[in-house]
Amino acid sequence: MNSFWHNRTAFVTGATGFVGAHVVRQLLQKGAKVVCLQRDNILINTLDLFNLRNKITIINGSIEDFVSLERILNRYEIDAVFHLAAQALVGAANHSPLSTFETNIRGTYLLLEACRQSETVKRIVVASSDKAYGSHEKLPYREDFPLQGRYPYDVSKTCTDLISQSFSHSYNLPVSITRSANIYGEGDLNLSRIIPGTIISILKGERPIIRSDGTPIREFIHVDDIAAGYLLLAENIEQAKGEAFNFGTNEPVQMLDLVNKILELMGKIEELPPQILLKTKIEREIDAQYLSADKIQKTFGWEAQVNLEEGLQRTIKWYQKHLPEIS
Repeated sequence: MNSFWHNRTAFVTGATGFVGAHVVRQLLQKGAKVVCLQRDNILINTLDLFNLRNKITIINGSIEDFVSLERILNRYEIDAVFHLAAQALVGAANHSPLSTFETNIRGTYLLLEACRQSETVKRIVVASSDKAYGSHEKLPYREDFPLQGRYPYDVSKTCTDLISQSFSHSYNLPVSITRSANIYGEGDLNLSRIIPGTIISILKGERPIIRSDGTPIREFIHVDDIAAGYLLLAENIEQAKGEAFNFGTNEPVQMLDLVNKILELMGKIEELPPQILLKTKIEREIDAQYLSADKIQKTFGWEAQVNLEEGLQRTIKWYQKHLPEIS
């Protein structure tokens, strides 16, 4: 058994969220001590649905509070930092760019500066996104493509990514960056996202809604795979330092095909055909986004373990079990 994480202390921002809770769970399974930052006391959150709260240390605070960040890193002698706190919804970012920029950009540079001042932090993984690349005619995205986000969420991730690179190259900070495809799986409570939203609609006997013309192409990665990737980079930070790595599955899918696949797996393909809201493409939406994961595979041997069909089946079963708790 890999004992790397045994008794190491990790600080996870965004731990009450979907991906953060999965990272916490994997860290606990590997024997780490985990400290988490909680901004809001949300009544329903993934951390509590996984029954993890009593196994970790929770600090109430904000990622934009530099003094609190310094105090946490010093008091708990943090070894590893996983920065997942973010305003993660593209639509919300378009409607409210200031709060998105405050959390995603300012929160990142304050945390990294606190890490720079810390004497104990040895490894930092920052979650960027495939959205940081912006629009490119050539696909799949590769790590040497320029980062050219244009719209609020995309720009916030471009900035997060570049700020992290700056801290690494300017101050030799041990930080690595993940650029992942769209993450899905058990415990995602942002039901406006297409996978959980589609599943919930079908479970309620409603036709799922596609909030586009159905043609955009995206790539989806199961949350267990990306959480394992975060830990892998932290464990190998000397080799990963200052580098960005794509995490994808090589399974790009058109939105209409994705929704029809979920309907098929749930046995409702004839009964509940999807509602396509638009006849034209969405303004401020990139038409196609998917990644090459060659670099992480060649460097560390990582590859996605959960294909889309298996991941969707697992996700559907989770929502079938937990629908009364989250709706």
